Amino acid sequence: MQAAAMARRFYLEGKSKIQIAEEFGVSRFKVARVLETALERDLVRIEIRVPSELDAERSDALRARYGLRHAVVVESPADAPPAFGGQTPPEDAADPENLGEVAADLLGELVAEGDVLGLAWGRSTIHMAAALHRLPPCTVVQLTGVYDAGTADRGSVEAVRRAADVAGGEAHPIYAPMLLPDSATAEALRRQTGIARAFDYFDKVTVACVSIGSWEPGVSTVYDMLTDQEREHYASLGAAAEMSAHLFDAEGRRIGRDLGERCITVEADRLRRIPEVVAIAGGRRKAAAIGAVLRSGLVTSLVTDTAAADHLLLETGPGPRPALDRADPDGA
Repeated sequence: MQAAAMARRFYLEGKSKIQIAEEFGVSRFKVARVLETALERDLVRIEIRVPSELDAERSDALRARYGLRHAVVVESPADAPPAFGGQTPPEDAADPENLGEVAADLLGELVAEGDVLGLAWGRSTIHMAAALHRLPPCTVVQLTGVYDAGTADRGSVEAVRRAADVAGGEAHPIYAPMLLPDSATAEALRRQTGIARAFDYFDKVTVACVSIGSWEPGVSTVYDMLTDQEREHYASLGAAAEMSAHLFDAEGRRIGRDLGERCITVEADRLRRIPEVVAIAGGRRKAAAIGAVLRSGLVTSLVTDTAAADHLLLETGPGPRPALDRADPDGA
């Protein structure tokens, strides 16, 4: 049967319609009609398999609602079967290791040869780097200082090294704290040779990975580094979320810009110019913060879990659609 033979060549052997047309002595338009008929008559069945831990329906809904280029929703720990011992994780908890693994797969698809990959501090980004198994040749640069200089080799510095090793490219880490006592100290550090070299790459970054924190203890590294008085001050300004040491209120507006002057981090305006910014964050506890950052327009893609996704899909007035406001690097 000619239709079956053509379908086998196209779907199983990967031949083009032109190659098939030449083999069978017909036009490529005839081949296209035969393949279309094969689908209509159920001669060919196309099945798309989604890994069981991914929620395709929520992913599509989230991407459409917030205008994201990519949205990947994984199963929350509370939705997963109990671990050995029968205990189910708290409902508001995220699984940064699982999110990191899924983000690593997405990054492998997004990064192209010659790209510059930027990594910001975050537990999920650290897990993502550890889970990387393939990356095209690219340069990797650190976008923020470290949470604790004493643990740099086990945190974002190591994540940058790991990603660069997988990609076989250059690594540009930043050996400096994320938050400094004052703006003068931060500015002096930015002028240091190694840090200045990393900052020079910020305008060349094509794909970035960032984390999101809620404005509460244990969920935002910046919150944990500030004094009680400083926390109260930024809370009074409406702080609801933090990303790469930038603060946002519930509507996605940036607040507390003076804090950025004391931080070693990529500027918000530079983040906005990066073609692809992937945020990795999940858990019901972070859901409102994720929504705030999405409304800021700084993020183009999101890896999250079902607990956060359900909250985000129920929100009213999602706000800016970041992927539509930013130029597509491929011209689409």
